[in-house]
Amino acid sequence: MLSDLDPVVLLLGVLFSSIGLGYFIYGKKQANLVVRYTGVALMVYPYFIDNVWAVIAVGVGLMLVPKFI
Repeated sequence: MLSDLDPVVLLLGVLFSSIGLGYFIYGKKQANLVVRYTGVALMVYPYFIDNVWAVIAVGVGLMLVPKFI
């Protein structure tokens, strides 16, 4: 099934996962649970979504979570 994925989805998954790693490290150093768990969510969600627009929407939405919580 991995061969059926669009390369754009894979690259977006790598992009959002690396941003999630940054969120996780920052949240761990600052002892901020919201940022830490948002980072984990950013690293994990690309494994479950295979639509380009859904990956972008969920990724941007998760990146905005720490700003509003």
